[in-house]
Amino acid sequence: MSLAAVSLQKWLSNAAQILNSIICFLVFLIFDLLDAVFCVIFRFLDEYIEGEASPCCCADDGGGRKVKNVKDDGLSESLYERKNIFRGMRFLKTRSDSNEECEKIGGRSMKNRWSDCGCESCLSWMNDDGDYRLHFVVKEPSNCMHGSPTSYDGEKCRGRASENVIFLHGFISSSSFWTETVFPCFSEKVNQDYRLIAIDLLGFGKSPKPRDCNYTLKEHVEMIEISVIQPLQLDTFHLVAHSMGCIIALAIAAKHPSSVKSITLVAPPYSPCEGNDACLKALGNMAGKKLWPPLAFGCSFMSWYEHLGRCICFLYCRNHRIWESILKFVTFNNRDLNLLTIDLPRHTHHSAWSSMHNVICGGAKFMDTYLKILTKAGVFINVIQGDKDEVVPIDCCINLKKKVPEAEINIIPNKNHKTVVFGREKEFADSLEHTWALK
Repeated sequence: MSLAAVSLQKWLSNAAQILNSIICFLVFLIFDLLDAVFCVIFRFLDEYIEGEASPCCCADDGGGRKVKNVKDDGLSESLYERKNIFRGMRFLKTRSDSNEECEKIGGRSMKNRWSDCGCESCLSWMNDDGDYRLHFVVKEPSNCMHGSPTSYDGEKCRGRASENVIFLHGFISSSSFWTETVFPCFSEKVNQDYRLIAIDLLGFGKSPKPRDCNYTLKEHVEMIEISVIQPLQLDTFHLVAHSMGCIIALAIAAKHPSSVKSITLVAPPYSPCEGNDACLKALGNMAGKKLWPPLAFGCSFMSWYEHLGRCICFLYCRNHRIWESILKFVTFNNRDLNLLTIDLPRHTHHSAWSSMHNVICGGAKFMDTYLKILTKAGVFINVIQGDKDEVVPIDCCINLKKKVPEAEINIIPNKNHKTVVFGREKEFADSLEHTWALK
């Protein structure tokens, strides 16, 4: 190739990058404006329909955090310090009720937001006394009283198993991520000796979605403890987690290092961030403002724009029964598509938005501490990730290996964030059995 051709190719590449940057800037500039506008619209609608405006994370000082400075409150800085050029210019005055929201940690509001779905399935967790537990599915070992998958809502298990395994799903998913894919693929030995427990995380699937809750990492862990670990009397257990669930799994393991026999992390969103800006660095690493690929764009959109995200949830999640019926008819009940279709809308905007920031971004400042505790305790960590993952960068595995040299890293060729499990269920189940057998 001639020197002129090489120069032309380099010039075209630079021009394409500049054009992409300009388009990206303009698109997200429009989103900034729309998000500020919808902040005002939702404030009006909330006050008109519910009698009071719901708290949001918009800061009225151009990005400064307006919350009470409570030590270890678990709230991510990324909630309040997402820059919006129009709020920063005070073009549209928005309000910050974050201080009120911060004081409600642990609250138990039964009230449903008007923009959330109020069908029987979505509200089934509510009760009069406000005491609730996570929903989870247990596949008992065949030597117990019942060996088939059974749904639990805080009931005590009637059998004992030689081994227990807790499965945690990722963002905007549910226990069916595991029960409909991997559970049927285990060998007879696992079916005979292992109790498999797949949990719907707080705010997702059939689990509670309280409004007066910040969905912090601490709250997720405590709900798993009081809903699963304590009632089922799990003295020891293995952990298997995907995506966002990996951060929660590490938090549980660090709190119970003597009880955890192994941890398998599938596509863990690990950011080696330290200091006060760890949450914002994690937001930039995991959900930087990108237009391509589509998954990255969707992650950016739903992470940066609170009120636009609420619009999407209002259109899709609130009307999930209609969309499910349409897609079931169109796809003729295709299992994989139907699984994702059912999982996607089973959350509220508040539960998804808060979990995204307070777990995925907020968890960044704790992960190195968790890994240090687990390394000292000698807990075996197995990491699995597809090399085509568009959601979690492959650098996450590389950085985790640097932090924990003893961790076992398995990069699966030509697999992305979902297909690292979907489509290779038997192979994945076999790899888990191998990991458990080592411990």
